Amino acid sequence: MLRSVILAAARSSKIERLVGTAPVSRSLVRRYVAGETTADAVAAARSLAADGLLATLDHLGEDTVVADQARATRDEYLRLLEALEAEGLSKTTEVSVKLSAVGQRVDAELAYDMANEICTAAAGSGTTVTIDMEDHTVTDSTLEIVSRLREDFPSTGAVLQAYLRRTEDDCKSLAGAGSRIRLCKGAYKEPESVAYQRRLDVDRSYVRCVNALMAGDGYPMLATHDPRLVEIAIDRSRWFDREPDSFEFQMLFGIRTAEQLRLAAEGYRMRVYVPYGDQWYGYLMRRMAERPANVAVFARSLWTRS
Repeated sequence: MLRSVILAAARSSKIERLVGTAPVSRSLVRRYVAGETTADAVAAARSLAADGLLATLDHLGEDTVVADQARATRDEYLRLLEALEAEGLSKTTEVSVKLSAVGQRVDAELAYDMANEICTAAAGSGTTVTIDMEDHTVTDSTLEIVSRLREDFPSTGAVLQAYLRRTEDDCKSLAGAGSRIRLCKGAYKEPESVAYQRRLDVDRSYVRCVNALMAGDGYPMLATHDPRLVEIAIDRSRWFDREPDSFEFQMLFGIRTAEQLRLAAEGYRMRVYVPYGDQWYGYLMRRMAERPANVAVFARSLWTRS
């Protein structure tokens, strides 16, 4: 119930205005968002690399409704990739791209063209791209575009969401050699007809998907903050004779930082998902929905003076 309320709030412009003008909401946002500029994103990647952590940078924005917005997002990623190369961060930092931010809901072909240009720039900079997944209505379109991108850029990553009933089959079909798959639980409100609703069912699906990915020949990227699922993933990697560099964990910027450092210190590849940009509201609300314990911290910030 709480998760549904939060996701509804994510669509409320009135609540967005309240959050945006609250005295210390910006300081709370900075806990989860690296900043608003390219320089902020690069600085976060540099800091993470110094701690032995990998990074993936996401320029926030997913409500693109005209082609000019899509091109502006593409241009920001091109600037970001150029800056990463100049800073020598391409080996530790990739980028994550939402197809909706580059025009998917305007024209799927436009989104493909924009993503292709970003992938071209990433390859030239010595890094790669992971295409983020959004709600279930664009799953097929997103995977189709990923498949096309992989024809020229085989290291392009895809994201699958364990709460969707279809995902275990998708994991099995996409776990081929060289396939980079980020597995997350999912953060959108979905109907019961396509998605598990109970947390236990989602967790069980996540474990089945981990098994499918670990059994395959691809490169699993396991996005979870759940300590139990982390330990299960480590156990599954041993069961399938996986070397520590044949998969990675992923966690969000600002969440379970000590655990991120622990996993890296133990020899696991640990990548931090780092969002940046001024379109932070929808992202922040989905993070609240994924981890409702954050709500109390967030609510207190609305009434605290800076």
